[in-house]
Amino acid sequence: MTYTEKIQNELDRIGLDSKLIATSCGDPIPSRLEVRAIVLDTLSAMFPNYFTPEKDASIELIEARLSRQIGMACRFSEVDMGCSSREAAKAFVEALPEVKKLLLTDIEALYEGDPAAKYRDEVIICYPGFMATAVYRMAHVLYMLKVPLVPRMMTEFAHERTGVDIHAGAQIGDHFFIDHATGIVIGETTVIGSHVKLYQGVTLGAKFFELDKDGNPVKDIKRHPNIGNNVVIYANATILGGSTYIGDNSIIGANTWIIESVPENSRIFYSTETAKAMELWGDYGSGI
Repeated sequence: MTYTEKIQNELDRIGLDSKLIATSCGDPIPSRLEVRAIVLDTLSAMFPNYFTPEKDASIELIEARLSRQIGMACRFSEVDMGCSSREAAKAFVEALPEVKKLLLTDIEALYEGDPAAKYRDEVIICYPGFMATAVYRMAHVLYMLKVPLVPRMMTEFAHERTGVDIHAGAQIGDHFFIDHATGIVIGETTVIGSHVKLYQGVTLGAKFFELDKDGNPVKDIKRHPNIGNNVVIYANATILGGSTYIGDNSIIGANTWIIESVPENSRIFYSTETAKAMELWGDYGSGI
């Protein structure tokens, strides 16, 4: 046996008793590259000429390829969705018209909200916030169908491309606006209303993780905040906690740290001299 074969045998041996599913089950896992291609091809099917398909952007082939990836994800993770992988893929493609309708509202929000956007087409072609939102909206359909792994693979692809981390489980209303994009984090149980604007570096996260009797984080509980309608959250604001609610029509200033609910029509700003800031900036406050 060569030294390289010995190293490979040692690598194969290490971790056999771990809790890693793929190490012990032997079944193939979904392909990152194929999921990435499905994302781009689905975007191309919804918005022809704006995205370059990697394979074939026909709905029929997207459905067949997605069905295979979902099937592998279910076998790998031993998750029962309550339907077949083929049925889940069919439900996904049937939801695409509604996904596109929502994305058109997002395009409008970005175009109307950013003076730098000269054309609506520019939003689709150039804006990382739109890319991240588009992939999230696709992944959310699969998340709601209880498809394992694949939705997260989709949103992590968008995370790599845009710097925006939106969990597929988040609930986001229409006319969603992400400007500049980089560094935004939106947790799994976040609920966001309609006509909400987020700027770079915003975190909608968990205040703490509830632990079970063995000291492990409790899954599937509300951990992330609710954001009302017509809310603006400026750069690097952090809003934490499953019981935290930001009321409708509120403005959250830059660099703020919020762990308690605020009522509707609130104006929350960070300043060491609030009175001085109000004098200088009027109703807009400081830190924006």
